[in-house]
Amino acid sequence: MQIQIIAVGNKMPVWVDNASNDYLRRFSKDVSVSFKEITPSKRTKNTDISKVISDEGNRILNAIPNGNKVIALEVNGKQWSTPELSRQLSQWQMQGRNVSLLIGGPDGLSDACRTKAEQQWSLSKLTIPHPLVRVIVSEALYRAWSLMHNHPYHRE
Repeated sequence: MQIQIIAVGNKMPVWVDNASNDYLRRFSKDVSVSFKEITPSKRTKNTDISKVISDEGNRILNAIPNGNKVIALEVNGKQWSTPELSRQLSQWQMQGRNVSLLIGGPDGLSDACRTKAEQQWSLSKLTIPHPLVRVIVSEALYRAWSLMHNHPYHRE
C-alpha cells in the first residue's frame, strides 16, 4: 500500500524534513509513505482568502491519483487513538487501495477537498503549525504500523 501525504507548503525547515524522513524510511516494503508538496498560493493583506482556499484545493485534488482512498486532516474530524489508527491502517490495506492524506494550507482545506474525502481525521483540537503536523502524521503512521506488526517501537 502507498500512502501519499499531500500537503500545502514547501521549503520546510531542515528539522521537519529530517524528522519526517526518519519515520518514513522505517516502514517495510508493505507500506510506502511519501509527501507531495503543493506550493501555497500567494497571500497579501488584500488577498481573497476564499479564492486562495479554492485554488489550493484544486491543486490538491489534481494531485490525488485515481482510485486512492482520500482522508482529510481536519480539526473537526475523528480523533483516533494509536490502536484505532492501527486498525484504520489495517482496514485501508485490506481494501487494496492506496491512500491520500490531505493537509490544507494556513486557511484549511477547500469544501471540494472535504467532500472528496471518505474520512476526516483530527490530530487534535489544538491549532498545530503545518510543519509540525508533518512530523506528527509521519510518527503516528509509523507507530500505528509498528503496532500492526507487533514491532517493539510501540509500547503501551
